[in-house]
Amino acid sequence: MATIQRFEDLEVWKKSREICKLVYKLTSKDNFSRDFSLKDQIKRSSGSFMDNIAEGFERWK
Repeated sequence: MATIQRFEDLEVWKKSREICKLVYKLTSKDNFSRDFSLKDQIKRSSGSFMDNIAEGFERWK
């Protein structure tokens, strides 16, 4: 088994990136486009998902 050197190699980070892309796609639809604060909050929280994984990985390096 190979040692993971970068957080980008983590499967959980890759999956969270896919989810983030999906969230951005879904929030661009009509229902979300009218509620700017909800749309912004959901988009920011999906991005922090990836940030937290990266930050946690760097702590254990």
